[in-house]
Parts: sequence; structure tokens; C-alpha cells
Amino acid sequence: MGRKVTVATCSLNQWALDFEGNLERILKSIEIARANGAKYRLGPELEICGYGCADHFYESDTLLHSFQALRKLLESPITQDIICDVGMPIMHHNVRYNCRVLFLNKKILLIRPKMLMANHGNYRELRWFSPWNQLRQVEEYFLPRMIQEVTGQDTVPFGDCVLSTKDTCIGTEICAELWSPRSPHISMGLDGVEIFTNSSASHHELRKADQRVNLIKSATTKSGGIYLYANQRGCDGDRVYYDGCALVAINGDIVAQGAQFSLNDVEVITATLDLEDVRNYRGELCQPHMESEHKPCHRVKVDFSLSDDGDDIYLPTHQPITWHFHTPEEEICLGPACWLWDYLRRSGQAGFLLPLSGGVDSSSTACIVHSMCVLLCQAVEDGNSQVLEDVHRVVGDDSYRPQHPRELCSRIFTTCYMGSENSSEATCSRAKDLANQIGSTHMNINIDMAVKGILSIFSVVTGKWPQFRTNGGSHRENLAMQNVQARVRMVLAYLFAQLSLWARGKPGGLLVLGSANVDESLTGYFTKYDCSSADINPIGGISKTDLKSFLLYCVEQFQLTALRGILAAPPTAELEPLTDGQVSQTDEADMGMTYSELSVIGRLRKISKCGPFSMFCKLIHMWKDALSPTEVAQKVKHFFRMYSVNRHKMTTITPSYHAVSYSPDDNRFDLRPFLYNTRWTWQFRCIDNQVSQMEANNPKQ
Repeated sequence: MGRKVTVATCSLNQWALDFEGNLERILKSIEIARANGAKYRLGPELEICGYGCADHFYESDTLLHSFQALRKLLESPITQDIICDVGMPIMHHNVRYNCRVLFLNKKILLIRPKMLMANHGNYRELRWFSPWNQLRQVEEYFLPRMIQEVTGQDTVPFGDCVLSTKDTCIGTEICAELWSPRSPHISMGLDGVEIFTNSSASHHELRKADQRVNLIKSATTKSGGIYLYANQRGCDGDRVYYDGCALVAINGDIVAQGAQFSLNDVEVITATLDLEDVRNYRGELCQPHMESEHKPCHRVKVDFSLSDDGDDIYLPTHQPITWHFHTPEEEICLGPACWLWDYLRRSGQAGFLLPLSGGVDSSSTACIVHSMCVLLCQAVEDGNSQVLEDVHRVVGDDSYRPQHPRELCSRIFTTCYMGSENSSEATCSRAKDLANQIGSTHMNINIDMAVKGILSIFSVVTGKWPQFRTNGGSHRENLAMQNVQARVRMVLAYLFAQLSLWARGKPGGLLVLGSANVDESLTGYFTKYDCSSADINPIGGISKTDLKSFLLYCVEQFQLTALRGILAAPPTAELEPLTDGQVSQTDEADMGMTYSELSVIGRLRKISKCGPFSMFCKLIHMWKDALSPTEVAQKVKHFFRMYSVNRHKMTTITPSYHAVSYSPDDNRFDLRPFLYNTRWTWQFRCIDNQVSQMEANNPKQ
């Protein structure tokens, strides 16, 4: 009957500017798609050059090498007899566009530029690309000579067009166009397009996957149709992790689903679907409304069918499935672990070093590395040859085959407890117990000698010896005494990262891992250039509240019972003298607010776009059962003072895994000044006036 089509989409672990590796992964995905009987293959956004090229998009080399890779694809026998849909940057009339290139049997069918750009949060597409604003307009694109030599074409259609095969019609969306209130699939569906494709480079955020899936289900629930979604996967050289989730949907149902987190560089999802299901769905629900306000789509015709000419009655179609979403704890366990592995294997280093304090934050980082080792062992057991090859390169032993996560951890993960006279036996013991359970190579380092040496230099020059506040020192002395300990730890961490493998007679160096959470970054509750200064930080975008939940999950998932004691202990920096051998300094007391309060404030500041006054106006209602308006005002003013005084620290913060939408990362996500008027005189006066007015209207409050 010729009405059933087999289509393929994929998730690829592309790497910015790795043209050779990217090409190999694209070809492998096409090969798998063909082997599974697909007649159409969709890939991620800008997959040829990699999405994260950033200002390299300005370079003509990036355009040149993309076309060179496209030529290789056109020439390859692997790409024959299947419509290939690939992503690359293209310059048309001296304007740079983010494009999809559709080709079949050495002929380019059309080039579709992106029409609605992603330009918020981590995305800056308008910096490098222009949107195609000419709705339903198509122009001629003159192909480079290197492509003309292969295709025999001088020009191809370029613009807002769809592909019309002998049996159906295919329309393109690119990433952010799905999220727009003016999504192209709406008008395309009304004009009879039956298959929608979306090529994305969509990054992971905690609790975000359901939004993406629901948008795709909604797109085909409203007016029917088949929807293919492709996404990049992995760390392509930046702070974000692209989280796959390739899928196929029809008429509001998901019928095929790829993994969100995986160590597979290439994952192809295929599905066989019946076009008559789309037509029947539209015939009953949408027939009276199938009229587009716009002029018809420009159709590029191709003499090719996605369905077979013969009788396909015995060909089974994919049926609806239930999408199983990861819990936030599982997302923390898997996403940063995959990101760390990509960074490690692509950096050429031999493992990680982590200053392990015995607190929640550094323990969370350690557990993520342990989770990475669990994933690696499972991938090797499942026969992933790429993972095994990468493990060989990291450990420097081609005969090595990991058998157990603890044993792999001992080879690639070094932890060190950097104690001082202000450290308690309890934290030292907790760090040692956790290191033993995850299998890391653990060291105990006493930093007192180094701290006293630095203070001695200061004393020789100035004739002064600073004291802690408990010993009669001033606030300035007390802060400096804490900072010198913290900064010594950073220096020692890098020393041991460079030379600890050398001391053990092994090759390579280690990447230093950081462990400052998003709430501490928000308030600046850390020492600039302390051991939060590292090469990368897998938890820098995660709140303390979520990290505690994650550690509880690890207790059960990995049987890491040492975490129970860590969770029960109050968070502390242990930089001030002990009282009777016990910790007297706690994080929440130092910050003047709890971590749960900080999470609320952080979301209001970034997500709700609140300044001091509007934040106060919201919090007096949110916290009315716990705090008076005066107390809320004190909290808000205290936060903004801390935030503005310490904002300069964000300019040097360690590159961190992006996981929440209220991250204060100064690199590209949260762009703010770093020199503030920390008195906030006008803003705080507005708050004070509002409090006075409320107290006057409600004297009993």
C-alpha cells in the first residue's frame, strides 16, 4: 500500500571544531539509520562543526571546513538512498545563517535557515547568526565550487521551504522554534505538512526534560503529524551538557525514545509509522480548521518515497510508550558524571584530584565521580569499545579493563583532606570513610606548616602577627586568617594535581575539581582563589538543598553509608579555632540565612527578575507565616549587600556544570556589573518606606 514510513533521528556527542570526529559520528548515525531501514535521517543542530563554536563562527575557516565535511558526506556511499538532514553554518549574501542542509544521492535538495533564534540564558545566537525573516520566501543559493563538483548543481533553494516526496511532506524546525509562540509547525501543519523535524542543541537543566517532551506532544496533539526530535549530547567544550532525549512522536504520543544521559557517542532512534494515522487524525479533529492564514509553503519536490512501493501490511508500526523521567537526584547523579567524563577524556589528563573536606559539597563532587566510574564500568561491560579506548588512554594502559567502580576510581581519582589546627577529627574521619567506600586514592595533608610560613613572611615585613577574633583579633585579622588557610589549600591542590602521579611513578597530571554550590556562589560565601578555584566544578550550578537529596539517593543507590554522618553534620568551613575540640563556625550563621532561604532568593533574583524592592514585595507574602515585614526587609537587604560586595568573585569562578536557571555564572548566563554601590540607597529606602507604611496600617504586626 505504500503508506508506512521508517524514519530515524539521533543524539550525537559532537565536539566544537572537531570536524573529523564530528564527521565520523554523523556517518555512523546514517549507517545505523540505513541498516534499520530508515529513508530519512535527522541530526542535531550545527552537527558538522559543533554547536558550541561561539566566536569561531566569525571565522571563514569554520564555514570552509563545514563545506569540506559536507562534501565528504555527499561523496560517501553510506549516504546513498536515504534523505540526510545535517546542520551547519552557511553565509548567504554575506549574511551568516544557522542552517539545515537536506540532500539525497549526491544532490542538495534544499537549505533551510533558522528563523527564530535562541538568544536568552546560555544562548547568544544573534551574536553570530541572523534569523531568516522572509516568511515563505525562497531564494537561490550559489553553491561553492567544491560542492558543485560533486552535485553538478549551481544553485539550490534557500529559505522557508518544505520537502515534498512522492508520498508525504516534511517540514523543518530548528531548536528554539519549537519553544516559540510562533512555532513554524503550526502553519506548516495547517498547510498539509505531515512530518515535522526538529534539530536541537538543547542543554540539560534540572527538571526541564518534561517541558521539552510536553511541547513536542502538544505540537502533534493540536493538529496531528509525526515529529522527529534530534539533539546533541555531551560536553562540547563549555559549561553546559546537552542531554540527548532523541524521540519520535505521532498525534500526541511518544513512540520512540532515546536516553537522556549516556556515554554512547552515537545513538540512533528509528520508528516505523503509518501516514494514514496522521491523515485520519486530521480528518476527524482538524478538517474544518485546515486553512492557513499564510500563503502556502514553498514545496521542493523530490522523486523519492519514504515508504516502499510494495505491500507493507505486514510491517509493524511503533506503538505509544510512556516516557519515564529521571528524578532530580538521578539527574544530578548522571548528567554531571557524563559531563566530567567528556571533559576528562578530551582534556588529555589522567584523572581528577579533589580536596575532600568531609562536608556535603565536596562529598557530592566525590559521589559524582564515583557515579562516572559506575557508568564507565557498565559501558565497558555492555561492549562500548569507544569508552574502553578512552579509558585506556586516560589510565595509560592498553591492557587495562575496568572490573569494578572502586577499582577504576583508585586509578583515576585522588582525594585529599587538607586539615589544619582548626579542623575537627570528625570531618577528617568522614572524608577518609567516604574515600574508602568509593575507592579513591586518599591523602591526609596538614597545612599548618604552610600557613605559618606565609604568616611568618608577613610578620617579618610588617612586625605584626594577625590573630583570630577569638584570640582578640579584629574582623579584618579574623577574615585574613581564614583566607590564608583557604588559599594555601588551592596552591597545594594544584601542586598535588601536577605531581602526585609523578610521585607514584605514573604518567600524566590530574584535573582539580571544585565543590562550591550555586547558593554559595550567589552570596560569595567562599574565598576568592581558595580551593573552590579549580579546573571544573560539577556542582557549581546545584543548590545545597538538591545536593543533600542527592547524597541521600547515593546512600541507597551506591550503599555509601559514610554519607549519613556527612548529612547529619552542620555545614562548616572550619577556618576558625575549635571550641573544646568542637566546630563553632557554621555556614548558615556566617551567611545570616539558611540555604533554603537562599534558594528562594536566588530564584526570585534571576528567574523572576527581582531587584531588592520587588523581591521584598514578594517575600512578605511567601514568608508571612515565619517572618514579619521588618525581618523580611532585613533578610533582603542583607542578601543584596553580600551579593553586591562579593559579585567580583563571579568573574573568576571555576567553570561549572550548568544545572539551574538561577545560576549566577558571570561567563555568559548571568551578566551583571561586578562593582556595585553596595549601599543600594534608593532601593533600600523604598523597602524601608514600605515597611513603615505597613506598620502604620497594621500596628499589631
